[in-house]
Amino acid sequence: MQNFRNYYDILNVSPDASTEEIKKAYRKLARQYHPDLNPADKAAEEKFKDIGEAYEVLCDENKRAKYDELSAWWKKKGRRRTKSSGSRNGKGRHPSQEVDYSQYGDFNSFVEQILGRRQEEGKGASTTRQTRRVRGDQSNAYRPGKTKTAYTVGAKSSGTAEKDDYSRRRDVEARLMLPLEKAYRGGRERIRLEDGRSLEIDMPAGMVDGQQMRLREQGIAGGDLYLKVNVSPHSFFQLRGSDVYCQVPVTPSEAVLGGAVQVPTLDGPVKMSIPKGITPGQRLRLANKGYPTSKEGRGDQLVELNIAVPQNPSPEEKELYEKLRQTEKFNPRRDLLQ
Repeated sequence: MQNFRNYYDILNVSPDASTEEIKKAYRKLARQYHPDLNPADKAAEEKFKDIGEAYEVLCDENKRAKYDELSAWWKKKGRRRTKSSGSRNGKGRHPSQEVDYSQYGDFNSFVEQILGRRQEEGKGASTTRQTRRVRGDQSNAYRPGKTKTAYTVGAKSSGTAEKDDYSRRRDVEARLMLPLEKAYRGGRERIRLEDGRSLEIDMPAGMVDGQQMRLREQGIAGGDLYLKVNVSPHSFFQLRGSDVYCQVPVTPSEAVLGGAVQVPTLDGPVKMSIPKGITPGQRLRLANKGYPTSKEGRGDQLVELNIAVPQNPSPEEKELYEKLRQTEKFNPRRDLLQ
């Protein structure tokens, strides 16, 4: 049979490998030969397609059984009665039946049938791999980018093959970790899934930790992909409901005299007026500088002020502090001594 491909060799697994071993080998190779990591490398692109095709066949018990029977026929070159092949758990993969593999002109035709792919008109036996560009309408980690990515998929067929595809339809889940600024702004990003696919998605602004997004028909065999978003902790901002909390240090002179200081916000730095004579831990509020709410509003930003003391003052500063100590009348411990 022309074009025969040994899927076990392609995935570097033995014919007795379990489904979990096959999945593990596939994930490793898919990352190694993914087109995003091997731009303009045609050999890597073809290898990636072979890996995807091998995975799709060997991870399905029924398809794997048919492939194993074909392999035996291919070696013996004859018509044979299939026997119930033992699976990894000791159960038969399919009942006994008579199959004539000589009906297939080449290996590609066999793959087209068991994967339920539609042959292209005017080309006889079609190629075994088809690619299309896919965009999600809304992941373990995201990667910035604006390039649409092609990945290997199987086109749906009509009749029995379409029913088989529907029976294989399965929803899957994935996780996406976002920094707070990206969750706040939203925008277009590209995510890479564990099975090697990359999707370009448009994320809404104001996403929160634990929020789930549904990507239609991006699961297994046309199922949906449910993307759970986790927002990573920020070094400066903390989310408290729709309010954003932060701590801002001020100098002793700013605490005594007041004035305007710059404060970071999710929209960028803004000027905030500090009243005279603030105390450590005092909180001020920046209205409508918090996180978006479901009612198209925004929370506030709560700014806690802390007085920072210079650790290495200059000689000039030391001299001024010394003069201040000699002249100041304020004694914060007066009540403690009475």
